[in-house]
Amino acid sequence: MRNLVQKYNVPGPRYTSYPTVPYWNLNTFSGQDWKTSVRESFNETNEKEGISLYIHLPFCESLCTFCGCHKRITKRHEVENPYISHVLKEWELYCNLFPNKPKIKELHLGGGTPTFFSPENLTRLIKGIFKGAERAEGYEFSFEGHPNNTTKEHLQTLFDLGFRRVSYGVQDYNGKVQKAIHRIQPFENVQKVTQWAREIGYTSVSHDIIFGLPFQNVADVAHTILKTKELKPDRLAFYSYAHVPWLKGNGQRGYQDADLPTAEEKRIQYEKGKELLVEVGYREIGMDHFAVTEDSLYKAMEKGSLHRNFMGYTASKTQLMLGLGVSAISDSWSGFAQNVKSLEEYGHLIDNNIIPIYRGHMLSEEDKIIRKHILDIMCTFKTNWGREPEILAELPLIKEKLREMSLDGLVTLSDTGVSVTDKGRPFVRNIAMAFDLLLHRKEPNTRLFSMTI
Repeated sequence: MRNLVQKYNVPGPRYTSYPTVPYWNLNTFSGQDWKTSVRESFNETNEKEGISLYIHLPFCESLCTFCGCHKRITKRHEVENPYISHVLKEWELYCNLFPNKPKIKELHLGGGTPTFFSPENLTRLIKGIFKGAERAEGYEFSFEGHPNNTTKEHLQTLFDLGFRRVSYGVQDYNGKVQKAIHRIQPFENVQKVTQWAREIGYTSVSHDIIFGLPFQNVADVAHTILKTKELKPDRLAFYSYAHVPWLKGNGQRGYQDADLPTAEEKRIQYEKGKELLVEVGYREIGMDHFAVTEDSLYKAMEKGSLHRNFMGYTASKTQLMLGLGVSAISDSWSGFAQNVKSLEEYGHLIDNNIIPIYRGHMLSEEDKIIRKHILDIMCTFKTNWGREPEILAELPLIKEKLREMSLDGLVTLSDTGVSVTDKGRPFVRNIAMAFDLLLHRKEPNTRLFSMTI
């Protein structure tokens, strides 16, 4: 395994989309094309499956140095009201494109720190969204809560608004690691908010655990998982720290590169962590994600309906996903668009009745074929290309890359498809990369992706 880690530990995408953002064709994208694709996607699917909303709430009171998300650090809570006003106005600009009321199937509050916002302002946000929308049948609302500032009032307020799933960032319970990543968070805080959620009636509680953090060792990972066992969240994200300080500025420079585990040490952390997770009752449902067998994500994997998008893994698929707020990314299924990242520019554009996107990509037929295969690999650990040799001229190149992985025992390859072996699951990003024709044709000029291991 050590030789495989050395061979496959290369920069690679996490594939929340295909094409990945660095390969978006910005020259053929226009705001008008984007609005047309949104209208068409809405008309095709709103009545049948509803749409998804991701709302980015970017404010944090302090900087966690492991974080790669777009955020604004401030203790000034007077920023809440104007930001919510702009998000609601952005939503109105999208609703003006639709011939009838949208039905919302999935709604997720991400950040930043959504629980930076007061319960009163979160109520204003969600009620504002539903002034012009309806809840779809079987809807699922979720949010990310910071264990240090999520109050029982936050949980009760969002529960009363229809939320039934909450995700808490745990990372690691070792004090030295927490100090390095500037996230001092005692187990008692996580225990308290997890118990509150269950008392109130949340049906799914998720914890995020990271391996590969500065000063972290395999004993720390094991300790964190065994402490997590005491709380038994329904879902777990267990993923590798993405060290990309050259992209994130000073935010990831609270420690030296020498303080990080080696690739081999990270592999051991992953394998020990995965082994323990299975021992305590979790099942792997996709890349970096685990769930108990009663959870909807596990059931979706069993049925073959698991989906992956910019919000991560979801138990159901909607064709149209709109991202509201600074830096949020939207997906119309035939195109992607990302909002501006500056709060000031975001507010200015919305005040002038302009949907605040600044870049995007419209998918070609080839893009759609490759997206299907990468989604299949990420969600079901297998894919089949059937009749596509007639369509996909570069399939022999893809198969050649997979053949080498087959010799390494990572995949089982046939004439019509490929499946990931248990040995290959830690390398699923690399396996997906075999299908990434844009990456094969032109590697990025600079390192844009974290290492795969």
